[in-house]
Amino acid sequence: MRQLRHRRLTAVVALATLLVTAAPPTAASAGAGAGAKPERAGFHRVGYFTQWGIYGRAFPVKKLDTSGAASRLTHVNYAFGNVSEDGRCYVDGGPGEGDAWADYQRPVPAEESVDGIADAPGQALNGNFGQLAKLKAKHPELKVLISLGGWSWSTYFSNAARTDASRKAFVASCIDIYLKGNLPGSPGAAAGVFDGVDLDWEWPNWEGEPGNVIRPEDRENFTKLLAEFRRQLDGYGRTTRKHHPLTAFLPANPATMDAGYEGRKIFKYLDFATVQGYDFHGGWDAVTNQQSALRVPRGAPDNPDFSAEVAIDGWIARGAPRNKLVLGIPYYGRGWTGVSGGGNGLFQPATGPAPATFEAGYEDYKQLKTLAGKGYTVHRDLRSGHAWLFDGTTFWTYDDPAVVLQKTLYIRQAGLAGAMMWSLDGDDDNATLTKTIGLGLTTW
Repeated sequence: MRQLRHRRLTAVVALATLLVTAAPPTAASAGAGAGAKPERAGFHRVGYFTQWGIYGRAFPVKKLDTSGAASRLTHVNYAFGNVSEDGRCYVDGGPGEGDAWADYQRPVPAEESVDGIADAPGQALNGNFGQLAKLKAKHPELKVLISLGGWSWSTYFSNAARTDASRKAFVASCIDIYLKGNLPGSPGAAAGVFDGVDLDWEWPNWEGEPGNVIRPEDRENFTKLLAEFRRQLDGYGRTTRKHHPLTAFLPANPATMDAGYEGRKIFKYLDFATVQGYDFHGGWDAVTNQQSALRVPRGAPDNPDFSAEVAIDGWIARGAPRNKLVLGIPYYGRGWTGVSGGGNGLFQPATGPAPATFEAGYEDYKQLKTLAGKGYTVHRDLRSGHAWLFDGTTFWTYDDPAVVLQKTLYIRQAGLAGAMMWSLDGDDDNATLTKTIGLGLTTW
């Protein structure tokens, strides 16, 4: 049995390697792929597009089309929408609290535009929102959701969810801005860009970013907030004659699950939920480790420990239906430097997070893929489903196509609803990871 399992996993690596070594598409073939019939049936394939990715990462919405990623996705979650102290959705916050320029004001030049046509300065809808509208026109089955909160903007979720009145007002404000498209000074300008709402409250009744408002009643109020979103989205849907999806991002930590969520109750209102499948370990730890392993590796120094399987099993044990769970997959790695102890670098002492492009200890897949063979050796634990790079001093744990494909097989075998990716701007220009997920979750 062990030899059979090893042969199957070796086949996974071989198949994923074919994706990596295949010739990149030409401009003509990329365009044809983008316009081809999308692979929509069956599993959800949910990718987060970051508001700020257009800057340092030079990742405009157009890249979702030209890379072929858009035709492999079912949902794009736009990260993020903010929540005000008085519990409202808003888009015109000051520095650090919003970026209206990126969202809907920036005139996108022709070379960055999905349809090749430049935005006119001052027109009703520019920026990322305008480009998402163009992307949907080319891919009409693609759903776009506004993701509210995130790590930095979950500060006042508790205020918004606290009372019946606050929940009603909060939900109404979100639908007004994002689904009805009533942007400041431009009523209806963004109508039709967003199809639904993703709640990324990190976390109800549990510590997230320092300064977040936390209350014990958050646990029950989160369920009530979902109920109010479902009620108002359905009401709005009766006017649009459409179903407007409601999803949520859920934690991997079992203690956080218990503190902030009423188990099976929340799934009554959700179309599906994405489950954190990463950040299990990172440069904040004193020793190197995995950040996104499918299963807890043998010899792991922490007991109990985190893994994708632990997270999924935790939600199922708390009443979550398998067919509403979507596993999160990272398009980045976590790294350490000053690693001592020898060997392959795993579970060894380190001096701190590794130097990186934007944030110490955090690097995009498209950068990490270039390290293999340049002083770094790729190591794999096929049983546990994780990979890492090590050069004798610096260690990076990450998901490459082989690991991603192995996770799609797990998704299928476990009867889950699909895969989520954080975040699309971490992939390479050929959308290698997204195409791997598309391959692994294709319904034959």
